[in-house]
Amino acid sequence: MSILLKKLGPGFLFAGAAIGVSHLVQSTRAGADFGFGLLWALVLINLIKYPFFQFGTSYAAATGESMLEGYHKMGKGVLIAYFILTFATMFTIQTAVTIVTAGIAASLFGWGAITLWTAVITAICFCILILGKYKFLDGLIKGIVICLTISTIIAVALIVKDVDSISLQQTLPSDVISIGFLIAFMGWMPAPLDISIWQSIWTIEKQKIQPDLTPKQVLFDFNVGYVMTCILALGFLALGALVMFDSGESFSNKGGVFANQLINIYVLSLGDWAKIIIGIAALTTMFSTTLTTLDASPRVMHKTSEILSSTKMRHGYLLWLVILAIGTLFIFKFLLSEMGSLIKIATILSFLTAPFYAIINLKLMTSQWVPAIFRPSRTMRIYAGTSIGLLFALSIWYLSTLL
Repeated sequence: MSILLKKLGPGFLFAGAAIGVSHLVQSTRAGADFGFGLLWALVLINLIKYPFFQFGTSYAAATGESMLEGYHKMGKGVLIAYFILTFATMFTIQTAVTIVTAGIAASLFGWGAITLWTAVITAICFCILILGKYKFLDGLIKGIVICLTISTIIAVALIVKDVDSISLQQTLPSDVISIGFLIAFMGWMPAPLDISIWQSIWTIEKQKIQPDLTPKQVLFDFNVGYVMTCILALGFLALGALVMFDSGESFSNKGGVFANQLINIYVLSLGDWAKIIIGIAALTTMFSTTLTTLDASPRVMHKTSEILSSTKMRHGYLLWLVILAIGTLFIFKFLLSEMGSLIKIATILSFLTAPFYAIINLKLMTSQWVPAIFRPSRTMRIYAGTSIGLLFALSIWYLSTLL
């Protein structure tokens, strides 16, 4: 088992990055507001996005380079578009995950304002990335993801045992607010599609410390991580649906209050003894998301800057890490009152840009730069093409509701 865990890595980093706001916040809220009514959306979007996330891993394993080099080969304009989109959203995404983490920390420890915890958590993550780098990140995330997966499955099982009946009637939102929530939910479920680029870079980093990894092992690792994100998404949806739906209560928009409500769901099913354990599990899960996003965005911005400028930047990663940390604290300090709107814009933008990433990822994986043996099969190409069509259809449907 220890040997198997040692070989796993980027897939768990994907899970660590994905299992954050989209799971603890949006999946739980979807269950609380709609019961199991949005189960179709959760399953559908995970199926739709799978091939394009998988291409990130497959491309790196097949070529030995990240998707950023591949985008550059497709044309400088593609890489510039990626750079602009990433810069436009990375500060909001980082602030969003950090605030949720800070709220859980303040709730768990019972002291300190969210402002203080935001600064402390950002500083801790910054130090870990500077001192520990990828190897430490790789080992830390595995334990966190496994711990939360097991505890969530147990919590859901214990709650279901005491429920008389469960309605699986599906819901298609019809009003503008509900449709907006649906699109935001799907935008970050299980994660924004640009994380496929992060995945390709993490795969390269893993191969540096374990050069004997085969493409088959790398793909298995990704699939394990992806399945775990799907299971946890279902688990959080179920917790919200079974405990909060039709109860007369709703989740608060305030980070600290929401954290208490989430932890109390576990306490209700597992008992008071679980408060500390689940609180720590929730905190470490959000901390892992904060840590992985703080690592990935500077990593891709550094690499993109090097490729576009054709210049090696010795301290480029550190520079972007400082920029992101300062930008996160700036948004928190001066734009906190607009955070809800910023997150909504970021999640919806993630959904509307998904077809862009889906198309270029598929085009890259079927290009001349990928050895023929590693290119997607005909079945996978049909699957990916169908998924792109569905992404366009959902985007057009959402935009039409705004008009």
